[in-house]
Amino acid sequence: MQKLPQPIDFALKETSPNIGAASVVGDKLACTYDLVEQMQYLYVRVVKAKDLPGKDVSGSCDPYVEVKLGNYKGLTKHFEKKSNPEWNQVFAFSKEKIQASLLEVVVKDKDFVVDDLMGRVIFELHEIPKRVPPDSPLAPQWYRLEDRKGVKVKGELMLAVWMGTQADETFPDAWHSDAVAVGAGGFSHIRSKVYLSPKLWYVRVNVIEAQDLVLSDKSRSPDVIVKAILGNQVLRTKISQSKSINPMWNEDLMFVAAEPFEEPLILTVEDRVGSKDEILGKCIIPLQIVQRRLENKPVYTKWHNLEKHTIVEGEQHKKEMKFASRIHLRTCLEGGYHVLDESTHYSSDLRPTAKQLWKPSIGILELGIISAHGLIPVKSKDGRGSTDAYCVAKYGQKWVRTRTIIDSFTPKWNEQYTWEVFDICTVITIGVFDNGHVDKGEAGKDSKIGKVRIRLSTLEADRVYTHSYPLLVLQPSGVKKMGEIQLAVRFTCVSLMNMLHMYARPLLPKMHYVHPLSVIQLDVLRHQAMLIVSTRLSRAEPPLRNEVVEYMLDVDSHMWNMRRSKANFFRIMGVLKGLITIGKWFDQICNWKNPITTILIHILFIILVICPELILPTFFLYLFVIGLWNFRWRPRHPPHMDIHLSHAHAAHPDELDEEFDTFPTTKASDIVRMRYDRLRSIAGRVQMVVGDLATQGERFHALLSWRDPRATTLFISFCLISAIALYVTPFQIVMLLTGFYLLRHPRFRHKLPSAPLNFFRRLPARSDSML
Repeated sequence: MQKLPQPIDFALKETSPNIGAASVVGDKLACTYDLVEQMQYLYVRVVKAKDLPGKDVSGSCDPYVEVKLGNYKGLTKHFEKKSNPEWNQVFAFSKEKIQASLLEVVVKDKDFVVDDLMGRVIFELHEIPKRVPPDSPLAPQWYRLEDRKGVKVKGELMLAVWMGTQADETFPDAWHSDAVAVGAGGFSHIRSKVYLSPKLWYVRVNVIEAQDLVLSDKSRSPDVIVKAILGNQVLRTKISQSKSINPMWNEDLMFVAAEPFEEPLILTVEDRVGSKDEILGKCIIPLQIVQRRLENKPVYTKWHNLEKHTIVEGEQHKKEMKFASRIHLRTCLEGGYHVLDESTHYSSDLRPTAKQLWKPSIGILELGIISAHGLIPVKSKDGRGSTDAYCVAKYGQKWVRTRTIIDSFTPKWNEQYTWEVFDICTVITIGVFDNGHVDKGEAGKDSKIGKVRIRLSTLEADRVYTHSYPLLVLQPSGVKKMGEIQLAVRFTCVSLMNMLHMYARPLLPKMHYVHPLSVIQLDVLRHQAMLIVSTRLSRAEPPLRNEVVEYMLDVDSHMWNMRRSKANFFRIMGVLKGLITIGKWFDQICNWKNPITTILIHILFIILVICPELILPTFFLYLFVIGLWNFRWRPRHPPHMDIHLSHAHAAHPDELDEEFDTFPTTKASDIVRMRYDRLRSIAGRVQMVVGDLATQGERFHALLSWRDPRATTLFISFCLISAIALYVTPFQIVMLLTGFYLLRHPRFRHKLPSAPLNFFRRLPARSDSML
């Protein structure tokens, strides 16, 4: 009898890894590796050699060092014709895989046929000393070289050999025994690495007017525009309404730029003549000299000379002019905004660009990336399935990448990383990828295995969360579980009062409310910011590939698809479910389904009518009691990817085909393609609006659900205080003050949102858990 396939477990699981205990000293966390399992390594540091004997006919040598431990062998680079080489390279061998009793460090001479033995040093493993961080580094020593018979020969080698853990400061840059199958060219691709996103600025160019333009045809009214170019970003003003040689625009153009500023801002004034644009003048402005604005203060305007350029036989020449045309600009680098490079629903950083505007940190976030298990084969190697997995974590401007574990479906990383936290209402993203560059070099491509998002406000302070998260990926064939990743997370609060005060502050910096950008502007600028971050990180060594950065930043989150739209619709229905339940309950009251309850409601209604001052205290007291009652069932685990919430488990094949269709579509008919793309573009905006509505409703639910324990504590405390205050205050006075407040004069209104609105916007929603 054929067995039925076992159902796939997509649930979050609490685990009990063998990790150390928390260690807090004063108000700062001690520098320990206590969120991961301790791993023992044998470290060999090869520093340099001296007085090596010549092996070639010319009396010179091309030395390199081979470190052998059982079946594992690590090699340093070789030097040509050098008898006193310096390598300063560290090798790390996992103690779990050691099957030898001797460590052999051999110095060889590189040759065309067979490499000559110049000497060696042998260590017995039981005699190697142990070093526990933060002990002082072990000092290297000079060792005399021996031949195969143990006889001392000419030459000495400086070494340091010790037993340590992954907390050793040499661990990230060491050659690992896991890389035994990796060639020298591919080793850089498997190292752990810490990256920093480039510092992003908004560049505002206010094009005011131009003067004394020189037209080729003075008999016609010019249609003048200004084209601004910054890197691959190109923006144009509208055609000036003043059809003269002194056109006016007064338009703002916004760009994204990253430090260090590599490309200048180029502005050209163009006259549209038929189907062509005739260049009337050009100016180049280096961003290094542009004024930096931190607040909403006036920016000085400046006149720039326009240089006339002509094109002769494919070359551009500057034309000398007696009277130069000019353009009037107001240009500045906006430091008071936060440059969005990730989705606003799960942003990891909300600080403004200018460091002078940063507030002190409120805590420390620690992440222990322990291991993964149950990974499925991603590629084929030697006729069998294989996976070379590594993790990437992104929070704020800091990206971290673990080392790649070669050819393992149960990789163990046990690496721990730390971030400063400036806002509790932020999200850390952890992605798992298959390294496609181990064998293929630059030609490979890293495949996504899955992603986890954790909102910090859902974590209790000073508590270690150890869970195994499912790694889910949506494919054309449907949702697929690629395995599970085991993480340990801890948020340590530095100041409780500063953290609670965050709930009353605006979510974004002040400039976003005083001088707001349009939704369309933010979408375009976010896309440009993601391209800049992706390009800069792909140029690091080892590079963080474009496909990795784009997956971590959710580049395609704005694209419309039927599955996600259905998911957002059912999220709204879930929010409205409470109102529907209240309506049904009231209908039961009206129909005397339960006479005792109906009689009690009548009594309560009579009391509230006779004593209207009890309405608001009763309401807030009821919310306070419900909040305390729900404390028993508060969430104990961080949120995770939910396939049911995302409707990934029930997606129709045609819907998946549409979701994985390219943009623009590859459908046959040109007319269908145009209409289909237009529909997807419009529906994408509708989808975002629907998702935003669902997010607002879910934030109401989060008030009493203890999803964010600090926010629920603040809210039910407010309810209790409000219940008491409203009880002792006459109802008429409360209503009078409320009416006067709502009808207050505009002079007493502020552009910044109020504290209750800021508090509400910081509440968590289920958008963090959507695929």
